[in-house]
Amino acid sequence: MRDDAPSRTAQWVAAARGLGRLLPEAVRIADDPYGLAFSSSTIARLVDRQPSARAEAIARIPGLSAWIVYMQVRTRVIDDAVRAFVAAGGHQVVVLGAGYDTRALRLPELAAAQVFEIDHPATQDDKLAALARLDVTSPAQLVSWDFETRPMDELPDTLADIGHDRAAPTLTIWEGVTMYLTEGAIDASLDAIAAWSAPASELVMTYYARGVHRPSLAGRAFRALLKQIGEPFKFGWAPDELPAYLAAHRFELLRDLAAADAARQLLPAALAAQISAAESHIATARIAPR
Repeated sequence: MRDDAPSRTAQWVAAARGLGRLLPEAVRIADDPYGLAFSSSTIARLVDRQPSARAEAIARIPGLSAWIVYMQVRTRVIDDAVRAFVAAGGHQVVVLGAGYDTRALRLPELAAAQVFEIDHPATQDDKLAALARLDVTSPAQLVSWDFETRPMDELPDTLADIGHDRAAPTLTIWEGVTMYLTEGAIDASLDAIAAWSAPASELVMTYYARGVHRPSLAGRAFRALLKQIGEPFKFGWAPDELPAYLAAHRFELLRDLAAADAARQLLPAALAAQISAAESHIATARIAPR
């Protein structure tokens, strides 16, 4: 991404979460009433007039419907990880590369938790401005971090300075980030996450599953677009490589779920069938004892 501009892909993710409101309520598995605030005001006004035929037509645009459904699935799987962590007694959440994440606003389970959102200042400034236009204040604590210039090994102490308790369990959310990083940045990030993760801490992350099969034509076109806007895919794991990679950074893999499989678990078959590619995965890991 450009240093002076918010992440375009983060805006697309937020918009897709917001466009989930176009799905029938019976199959809407993740609701984000704030998502469209970070995208086009024209689209937001159109969706607000639901159930107009024009609004419903948006969800039927080839490719867009699958993107909306995919984001419903990805969001729900991570939301459920948050709920499970809080139900087990956890009360600290770190969102690394937060983009336009709104879990601190929309998940009642986080009402008594501390949420720390870490991201590039350009994206954070744009997010704050959009929320201000809604007259909404997020309870999350924001940490502006330029990942290109600041070493990741400084981040655990920065979090501690603003109230993060390194002795208490933390759930770290790393959503929609790993595929844009170099391997060196991945290593540094995992080491930093491990440094702030007490026993019983967890990590939930998305990743690109390399080598599963040849990407679809739509997938190749999407990656070409990302490269054009300066946010190209750089890294992925083969699923059988991930456990050892995480173990080298003190994490034990608990679950590795393809988004297509999650869709079949969460949605009616006809809707789940829109998520057919096997490259998109959501993995959950637990910090290993020292």
